[in-house]
Amino acid sequence: MIKTIKSDIAIIRERDPAARGILEIFLCYPGFQSIFIHRFTHKLWNLKLPLIPRILSQINRSLTGIEIHPGAKIGRKVFIDHGMGVVIGETAEIGDNCLLYQGVTLGGTGKNHGKRHPTLKENVVVGAGAKVLGSIIVGANTRIGAGSVVVRSVQGNSTVVGIPGRVVHQSGAKINPLAHSALPDAEANVIRNLMDRIDILENQLNRLQKAFQNLVDDEVIDISKLGDAQNLKDKEIIEFLGDDKTNY
Repeated sequence: MIKTIKSDIAIIRERDPAARGILEIFLCYPGFQSIFIHRFTHKLWNLKLPLIPRILSQINRSLTGIEIHPGAKIGRKVFIDHGMGVVIGETAEIGDNCLLYQGVTLGGTGKNHGKRHPTLKENVVVGAGAKVLGSIIVGANTRIGAGSVVVRSVQGNSTVVGIPGRVVHQSGAKINPLAHSALPDAEANVIRNLMDRIDILENQLNRLQKAFQNLVDDEVIDISKLGDAQNLKDKEIIEFLGDDKTNY
């Protein structure tokens, strides 16, 4: 138990540059406090004690803003950063070295008994506000983007974003748990691709219209002078997507 607590402190000092000492972590880190309390309530839960573990988990929730069912299984070196609004269900399992940000939900689906909450393997990072729902497995070294909703199992070494969550990257490379800016914007990329295709179609339509008009007027057609479509210059679309063409 002591080794586990030491590892929980060590991962906070490793991943949070704001952590300046052990006493500060004990007194000022609700993520550490909630897991510290949970480890005791989980032991009581395994002893089949009635009611007491649930009461302690509710006290834990009131003190830290983090709700962890005493039946949840949490591995070593798990860090809940900030943590307000985090919910971890009864049959959820969290592997070693996982990182959860505020507002994360590891929730269940349906009313059946048995395994109904997700399992996170080792080194999984779940971004702020993300929801992982149902009896699914999230493979090791997977990164789930902020605000994503994951309802299907995900293989290891993946990056998942969107609603519902979609795998947008998969490789064997080790992830940087703090590199939130590296997550791709899948929706923006799709919109850019659609705008490119619309632009091509509008160009073709403009050329055909002008060519037809020139034929009607018996004029000589100079293809090089035919105009381009203007849809990509639409101000609102450009402001929404940004003028960065690196994601094409």
